[in-house]
Amino acid sequence: MLAATAVFVIGDSFMKVVAEALPPFEVLFVRGLAASVASAVLVVARGELGALLGAVHGRVLLRAIAETLSVLCYIVALARMPIADVIAILQTAPLILIVGAAVVLRERVGPARIALVLLGFAGALLVAQPNAAGISPAALLAFASALLIAARDLIGRNVPARIPVTVAVLATTLMVTTAAGAMSFLVERWVAPSGSHLAYLGAAGLLVTLGHTGVMLAYRIGRTALIAPFFYSFAVWGLVAGVVVWGALPNPLALSGIALILMSGIGVVVLDRRQFGGEVS
Repeated sequence: MLAATAVFVIGDSFMKVVAEALPPFEVLFVRGLAASVASAVLVVARGELGALLGAVHGRVLLRAIAETLSVLCYIVALARMPIADVIAILQTAPLILIVGAAVVLRERVGPARIALVLLGFAGALLVAQPNAAGISPAALLAFASALLIAARDLIGRNVPARIPVTVAVLATTLMVTTAAGAMSFLVERWVAPSGSHLAYLGAAGLLVTLGHTGVMLAYRIGRTALIAPFFYSFAVWGLVAGVVVWGALPNPLALSGIALILMSGIGVVVLDRRQFGGEVS
């Protein structure tokens, strides 16, 4: 999950740079073309062509639908808000997911883990430092994206193990790309991308493929209540991206937020080892 969130943020940084010059759905569509190629190459390289029928399994398609709706909301929010703010709003997803896992999957959660999740959420808010002016249509789209991310991962947790992760990722990528292309055709005027735009979006396509693979593997081999809080590392990577790419230096509140996120993650691991004897799955 830590690796997945890192590559997601790197890819999203490439997308945000390009979205400053190109319409958001066009950006998503071009990235999707690159991601589709990367996903298909992974399926072939792993010798999993025989499992392609798994792409039309009900849970795989439901996961793809949730991801498609989530990313359509996300790309519009990302084009209109600072990346750290959008990512911080997405930090509501782990809390939604853990509650969903307790209700739907009957996983043991307990008050201690809920408290640690809330601690991480508080840290994410300190990183974002939202204010009243931040409640905008773009912010609402970011919250909608968080809800859909939680639904995506809850559904993905129950994708049958016989269906390779790469096949599920390919199905998701193809659906997102098709939807983004349709939205771009309907509501945007196409702008010819430059060579650098294509390079950035090609890299973003590879990275999003690796990110989805990492997330699905994490939830496949670990308990939701253990894995979900590490989604908060998104906020840390987003802050790093803001510093490296846009020169946005963190203030003391943001640094305090990072400390709370780290404390939350460490606390979840320690609690899990005490309760389950050191096992992680």
